[in-house]
Amino acid sequence: MKIIDLFCGIGGLSLGFEQAGFEVVSAVDMWEDAVKTYNHNREQKVAQVISVEDYNDLVLPTVLAHQGHITGIIGGPPCQGFSTVGRRVVDDPRNKMYLEFYKAVKLAKPDFFVIENVKGMLTLNKGAFVKDLLARFGKEGVDGEKGLGYTISYQLVNAADYGVPQNRYRVFYVGIKNKKFVFPEPFGYQLTAKDGISDLLHSTNEYYGSEPVNDFQRAMRGNMTHPINQDYTDHSQQTIDIISKIPDGGNIRSLPREYWEVRKYNKAFERMGTFKPSNTIDTGHRNYFHYAEPRIPTLRESARLQSFPDSFEVLGTRGSQYKQVGNAVPPMLAYVIAQNIKQILE
Repeated sequence: MKIIDLFCGIGGLSLGFEQAGFEVVSAVDMWEDAVKTYNHNREQKVAQVISVEDYNDLVLPTVLAHQGHITGIIGGPPCQGFSTVGRRVVDDPRNKMYLEFYKAVKLAKPDFFVIENVKGMLTLNKGAFVKDLLARFGKEGVDGEKGLGYTISYQLVNAADYGVPQNRYRVFYVGIKNKKFVFPEPFGYQLTAKDGISDLLHSTNEYYGSEPVNDFQRAMRGNMTHPINQDYTDHSQQTIDIISKIPDGGNIRSLPREYWEVRKYNKAFERMGTFKPSNTIDTGHRNYFHYAEPRIPTLRESARLQSFPDSFEVLGTRGSQYKQVGNAVPPMLAYVIAQNIKQILE
């Protein structure tokens, strides 16, 4: 079952779908660092640095000619223009990539599509994005143009409900031809940040800190004998002293008021809790700290909390690496979505 990944980043969605048995035959992103990481971790270097607009015009016709039927198109197109009030928001230039995703689906006519986005897209401008997506990709159509005819399901899901040791809320829109997608039931348990990364404590790029203590850690390690991307950040003594005072699961507001001026917002200097999943791993990394040590997570720890296997190596500068991982879809979350799609298709 062949799929295309648009706005692929480093390939969190791709990896999850591959683990479920799909074959990614083409992938696209404009960020060169992310594409290098994507291709570095796969035998088939299918990702290209190209705009989706140029991809649709210049590459997709060739892909369709060579590959034959495409089973699915997946991706997370930016849709910020739907926050605009008082105008035909779909025409906002910032929505161009969303419309290019639509164009790719229209051209390829896959059996299914998946769009992943932040939860704010559910409510921006009174749900304008959701309304347009349901009409454009569904049966209603927009502006006199016929809809693509997909049956669409959408839901806000938390990665922590599906085995990922991180609270990460994202909306998935799944459209299937003539069949309705049913979202998977939560697993009934959640892993804590400690459950996710405790074996990486005191580890280096040469050795692990301890033996794996649960199935998640064993799965992430696979056959690896040592972690990679496990470089520690040097903090100032002031930062170390402040972090050391923050309690398990607390933040800078847990400290006396004189510390609040160090960072001006409530999420500053937040510490992982040993009793709950990690907070969302985002593109920054200077305000969220390890549960047991006065430091930010290593890149490997961040990738582990995102459910990337330890064999997955992220390339680029340190800042770029953290951004690449923070932008990604957790592969384990992508996998459970992909599994349900596969079962419905079969």
